[in-house]
Amino acid sequence: MYHAHDHSLDLNRLLETLLDEQRLEPGDTLKVLEQARNTALHPLELLANLNLTDRQRPDCILDLDTLCQWLADKTGQVYRRLDPLKIDLARVNGLISPAFARCHGIMAVARDERGVTVASAQPYQRGWEADLARSLGLPIRRVLANPVQLRQLTHTCEHLAQSIQGAQRQGASLGALEHLLEQGASACSDTVDDAHIVHIADWLVAYAVEQRASDIHLEPRQDQGRLRYRIDGLLHTVYGFPASVTLALVSRLKHLARMDVAQKRRPQDGRLRSRLAGGKEVELRLSTLPTPFGEKLVLRLFDPEQLHESFERLGLDGALLAQWHALLSRRQGIILLTGPTGSGKTSTLYASLKHLATPEVNLCTIEDPIERLEPGFNQLQVQPSLDLTFANGVRALLRQDPDIIMIGEIRDRETAQVAVQAALTGHLVLSTLHTNDACAAVTRLQELGVADYLIKATLVAVMAQRLIRTFCTDCRGQLHNADGSCRTCRGTGYLGRTGLFELLVLCEALRARIATRTDLDSFRHQALAHGMRDLRRCGEEKVAQGLTSLQEVFRVCG
Repeated sequence: MYHAHDHSLDLNRLLETLLDEQRLEPGDTLKVLEQARNTALHPLELLANLNLTDRQRPDCILDLDTLCQWLADKTGQVYRRLDPLKIDLARVNGLISPAFARCHGIMAVARDERGVTVASAQPYQRGWEADLARSLGLPIRRVLANPVQLRQLTHTCEHLAQSIQGAQRQGASLGALEHLLEQGASACSDTVDDAHIVHIADWLVAYAVEQRASDIHLEPRQDQGRLRYRIDGLLHTVYGFPASVTLALVSRLKHLARMDVAQKRRPQDGRLRSRLAGGKEVELRLSTLPTPFGEKLVLRLFDPEQLHESFERLGLDGALLAQWHALLSRRQGIILLTGPTGSGKTSTLYASLKHLATPEVNLCTIEDPIERLEPGFNQLQVQPSLDLTFANGVRALLRQDPDIIMIGEIRDRETAQVAVQAALTGHLVLSTLHTNDACAAVTRLQELGVADYLIKATLVAVMAQRLIRTFCTDCRGQLHNADGSCRTCRGTGYLGRTGLFELLVLCEALRARIATRTDLDSFRHQALAHGMRDLRRCGEEKVAQGLTSLQEVFRVCG
């Protein structure tokens, strides 16, 4: 490679070097030069778009990631994959003026006590370094960036910063917003419909979908609000908004969900559907919570395609799936799903309901809230203000000639008792409980006041569930201790999740244990002796299949 300074990459020199190193076939250069006549793309991007075979690795192509790493090695720079979730965008925004950044094709990606890290896709352009270091009064550290990632992230950050500044200029100050809210929802229409706030709200939903987030957290603070996404079960800080903009965003999203914008002292729930730029539709469930600095808003994202996920996609397969199918074929009794919030109970429950919802069956659900709208079910929403509780709702459903009833959650004694009565009168009842494992569901029902003989007569099975991260298919989990070593999983080593399941099926020996009020440890010991596979063993089997790591099993199962 050549070592002249302060000029752009030259395609011809790049091709010469790749030929010298026997990374390209001689005929490939003609294809590249022919393509270069009709485009102004970055040289590496142009090469990558042709999907040329790497002669040093005949089974691989010279993709953009490979070419960037090669160029970084040649120029003695660090190659950094730009992951927005690992960049404190609020901290680095404003360090470099948009005009200066555009002119030189650079972006600040980190700032600490040692200086500012600046990404560029042009390793030989150095004229800007001294001016920027002098302007910032800080040392500059250079890294090489993927030109596509750099262009996309620069565009996103620039437009987002402009919208935030515009929202503040348009009067979304904390005092003004408080005044509007106090006067009612109609007075807030100008704020919630401001074009800048609309753009930010659209961006945070679209970006959450792009990043595979399951939840969006908007958290107000005294000086700066925080935006976080939950991805594969873990929360990631994405951005820090000015306090006033955070409150305006909450108002905008509440307005879209037809919630009471003026009411901010009481928790509220709502839902909305959003259509993204590519036509994809996503459903969001909203929940607000009053805090000292304003309302905290959490949005849970539901992809309509998830309604059609199979049991296998959820991680329920083999002998366990056959056993679950056999249990669902029962015509009466109680089947429970247990686990903490976010453990996948809803997905498994809806997959089970879709399996059961045939034209010959009347399947009714009562939920709080209705998690996902499904045309194959008769769904009822709990409304405490109308005295429509779980217990009263089940009583109403029993007058609707149901075959199968799903109760969103058994929370209290009254609901537990009507669930038992429904099972005793010849209905199959599915529901959820919040317990740590399957065996603890029996203890929980006893605590709710259900008589032992009724548990023994009605409880068919309990399945506890957790979600565990699975290895990235590109790096197979080999890079989970490296920072940014895999572009697919961002160096975590994991991509996506699967379920761990613990299925307790009540046999006569276990029913006898219920009747004698045995302690939980003894009951669990006997359940294991009768073939129950606990969560940790299920996790160990996933490890043996090469799907995850023991560390991940220990993290989830303890």
